[in-house]
Amino acid sequence: MRLSCDSFAALWCRRVRVAVQLLRMTGLEIVVLVSLICVMAALYASVGHGGASGYLAVMALLGVTAVLMRPSALILNVLVAALATIAFYRAGFFRWNLLWPFLVTSIPCAYFAGSYSINEPTFKRLVAATLVIAAVRMIMPQRDHAIRPMPIPLAALLGGLIGALSGLVGVGGGIFLTPLMILCGWATPREAAAVSAPFILLNSLAGLGGLLSIGIVVEPWLWWAAAAAVIGGLVGSHWSIRSASQLWLRRALGVVLLVAACKFVITS
Repeated sequence: MRLSCDSFAALWCRRVRVAVQLLRMTGLEIVVLVSLICVMAALYASVGHGGASGYLAVMALLGVTAVLMRPSALILNVLVAALATIAFYRAGFFRWNLLWPFLVTSIPCAYFAGSYSINEPTFKRLVAATLVIAAVRMIMPQRDHAIRPMPIPLAALLGGLIGALSGLVGVGGGIFLTPLMILCGWATPREAAAVSAPFILLNSLAGLGGLLSIGIVVEPWLWWAAAAAVIGGLVGSHWSIRSASQLWLRRALGVVLLVAACKFVITS
């Protein structure tokens, strides 16, 4: 019983420290944060992603504490991934047979990983590695590969691994799933994006559910960020369906992610 009381007290002490730190965030910093989240949402939605790695990068650059980053990124991810899912489904690109083998293992793994309380240095290292992967994904040109059947047992195994990492870091897993499906030849780039959107949505909900089981902290600026993410997500989803070219924007985003990853490595 004492351990439980000590844990409860530590949690509330941490929440108080976070609240005090956020009081120092100026109005201008909040405007910059919200604006960058809108841009990230538009860019990520254009490739079928929710944008969690981008939101983590923005929050890292502006000094948001780790205890706020996971829930904030997942909440924003849910909103944008839902918009991307609807857009791709209406456009006729979604294929259920490519999605379910990953979901059967990724959802429970994302939930249990989300309920795991990870220390800040480890969290920062994991996020840094995730941002590097996302940056490479954005910078590298996309190439079509010959389509081949997807082995269901292998997809289920990989789905569990992606779900576990997603729950720990606070992302939906699309930055891992999309290039995996394309490189393995299981889907075209457009099909992979259409599958990644609902995968991200459901894994983000599962990770968020795991976090709720141990308690989360959110701040008032998150609701402004959520509105900005919805606007950006709508723009990006429409942009993607109309096949707009965004190669230079993707490369610029990759550089931003690398800068944020470097900051995480230094601060951890």
